[in-house]
Amino acid sequence: MESEAGTRATEIDDAAGGFGMYKGSVRLKCLFAVSSAAITVAMSLFTSTPAVAGPGPRVDAERPLGERAIQLDVFSPAMNKVVTNRVVPAAGGGPAPTVYLLTGIGGGTDGISWWDDTDVRQFFADKNVNVVMPVGGAYTMYTDWHTDDPALGRARWQTYLTAELPSVVDARFATTGRNAVAGVSMSGGSAVDLAIQAPGRYQAVASFSGCPWSADAAGIAMVSAQVVRGGANPGNMWGVPGSSGWQAHDAFAQAQRLAGKTVYLSAASGVPGGIDRGWGFPPVEAIASACTSAFAGRLAQLGIGAVHIDRPAGAHTWGQFEYDLHDSWPHLARAIGA
Repeated sequence: MESEAGTRATEIDDAAGGFGMYKGSVRLKCLFAVSSAAITVAMSLFTSTPAVAGPGPRVDAERPLGERAIQLDVFSPAMNKVVTNRVVPAAGGGPAPTVYLLTGIGGGTDGISWWDDTDVRQFFADKNVNVVMPVGGAYTMYTDWHTDDPALGRARWQTYLTAELPSVVDARFATTGRNAVAGVSMSGGSAVDLAIQAPGRYQAVASFSGCPWSADAAGIAMVSAQVVRGGANPGNMWGVPGSSGWQAHDAFAQAQRLAGKTVYLSAASGVPGGIDRGWGFPPVEAIASACTSAFAGRLAQLGIGAVHIDRPAGAHTWGQFEYDLHDSWPHLARAIGA
């Protein structure tokens, strides 16, 4: 049996997934050998018949988790399954905004998440904001897949996160309708993509040690490596790699859609330091820093203001991620009125 550290090293989102650099003056060589078959699989085109309207998203079950936190199990019609969400309700008595926190490539089902590895419950205990942490979505990039995948099944996470879950949260809690989304490591790029795809849903977005991706060769390889690691076929996600489906999710090409939002981007050098807690992945963090800097540069080219933190120390650890969550909060709070 593997040791706990070995298991976590296997499961942690970017140990094998890694990142790539793909825009501007900085270019990174792809760190992973991705099967050419995995990134060139063509999609079949389907003509679907009109569907009969089914039940909408709903709370399937709810149970207390202690200290005001609750587990909210929500049925997703898009994926035809129940998704678990951990929620820290707002401390105030009146309507409050909502922040959605996404975890890494393991989806939180591996015991590695904001809930498991940070002080998220204590940090938000006295704040007037609903904090929602979905569990699931491992290796899916938290997006809507064009085709059901034999390994991952039906993945419609964009629909769930931007439409279904918010409708349930808004109905269950007193909310103001103002939202932020934040992701860490793999889901850092996903959070940026969600803010681009559903611009009316979020007023703020944060990426902690993430890598907003491009639809060029290196970006495709970076995304595909993470999907393949879950045993899935990248062609089932957005179609043939490099096609229009991938172009639609190219953060560099679509970055203008972030105009008017608060954007927080952070990463570190990969050099271990006092900010860290436990083991980490220094090379992965160094690549995340290059990715993050490149995307910050792209936003600057477009005249879109962003908070860009390039820390001199940090080795891709939850100590670092927790620190950046704390650091980002004043910016996110102002944007959503918390």
